[in-house]
Amino acid sequence: MSDFNRDYARSIPADRADMSVDAGLRSFMLGVYNKVALGLVVSAGMAFVTSSVAPIRDLMFRVTADGRFAGLTVIGMIVAFAPLAVILFSGFAIRNQTPRTAGMTYWSIVSLIGASLGVVVLAYTGASIATTFLITASSFGALSLVGYTTKRDLTGMGSFLIMGVWGLIIASLVNMFLHSPAIYLIVNLLGVAIFAGLTAYDTQRLKMTYYQLGGDQAAMSVATNYGALSLYLDFINLFQFLLSLMGSRR
Repeated sequence: MSDFNRDYARSIPADRADMSVDAGLRSFMLGVYNKVALGLVVSAGMAFVTSSVAPIRDLMFRVTADGRFAGLTVIGMIVAFAPLAVILFSGFAIRNQTPRTAGMTYWSIVSLIGASLGVVVLAYTGASIATTFLITASSFGALSLVGYTTKRDLTGMGSFLIMGVWGLIIASLVNMFLHSPAIYLIVNLLGVAIFAGLTAYDTQRLKMTYYQLGGDQAAMSVATNYGALSLYLDFINLFQFLLSLMGSRR
């Protein structure tokens, strides 16, 4: 996904850059967090529309007579997998990213994920969604602060966690056929741990990216979009795994 993915090379060790007094870095990171927050608002709006507007809901989801989630339609499955297609396309088809293409990628993925999150509104009670969101937001903020302030280089941990994400995907696909409650619980517990770690790792990676770009405004604009995408995905995955563990189903 362009040069701003999780494998972006580091040239400045984490323990050598003094981040606490750099106004430019704070401005850069604030731009990333603002975009993440706005992305979450857009996703919430899309989830509300796809779960509450009957014609759209029925195009994407199969629901019971009392409005509970019963499965995805063909269109719903297409929307659910579309963000992956956008990520792959942006990584392989668009070699030289511009602020515009990076922004289009970010908002496309945010909107598509938000549309598919209508399943969350249909499957869980509003109270459990709100409670889990607040817990996720608090945890995300604390973990991102750790990644921002630590002098320890998290590169090794990040590489390990990314391998863990692939393990989660494989285990989830296998459990689609096994339907094992034990595997389901383990996947959700590991998912929380992995995306908690990735939140700290991605925050530190963004700090290093800022210094590597050396004031290139166009490149920093692209990095802001892809940095926001990384943190947005960390937040959404952390939220969904926590909701699977703590949420009350309708």
